Amino acid sequence: MDKILLVEDDRTIVSNLTEYLKGQGFDVKSASGQTEALNVLREGGFELVLMDVSLEEGNGFSACSAVKSEFGLPVIFLTASGDEYSTVTGFDLGADDYIPKPFRPRELVSRIKNVLRLTGKGGGAVVRLGNVTVDTVKGAAYRNGNDLFLSALEYRLLLVFINNRGQLLTRERLLDAIWDAAGEFVNDNTLTVYIKRLRDKLEDDPQKPEIIKTVRGLGYIMER
Repeated sequence: MDKILLVEDDRTIVSNLTEYLKGQGFDVKSASGQTEALNVLREGGFELVLMDVSLEEGNGFSACSAVKSEFGLPVIFLTASGDEYSTVTGFDLGADDYIPKPFRPRELVSRIKNVLRLTGKGGGAVVRLGNVTVDTVKGAAYRNGNDLFLSALEYRLLLVFINNRGQLLTRERLLDAIWDAAGEFVNDNTLTVYIKRLRDKLEDDPQKPEIIKTVRGLGYIMER
């Protein structure tokens, strides 16, 4: 069970999010400010930190720096600040993802799993998809032992599918999931291009995909 620290001073959010994440199989502890958060982390065993930028004591940016410096853990920012400055500052300080409020709980869980896989935290560092192997510690994918040399966006897209195996993913949800990490403009046409590129690399026969399947009129699915 992955252990997460939620650093948030809004008690309602703490209560609701803790209950939801526990229902998704995570072990969750909380702290309201930077000093408390660092003390809790010293108990050990944590895999990831969810951090609000605006805290009761200190702020998320300084707390993120302290967490990275002392513990080297992945950090996901949760904040009402959607401005470019906050986003860039967060990533410059080493944040692994950035989710503006209000967010969809299922998307948050997907982002958490993505970050855990990207950073080699949590269980299951190697994922097998037929003759494709994805090493989430190295951030690489191989087909029949040969490196597929996925681009950053192709790899991120693949992780979204892996973390949602067995679930129908609409195009809108895929766009939402890869937008922040892309560092470039991603629209519906771009998504089509990247799914085609990913299939060309993953599938034995891209015209008859077995790994990423189309659900006509609805979206895509990677079956378990």
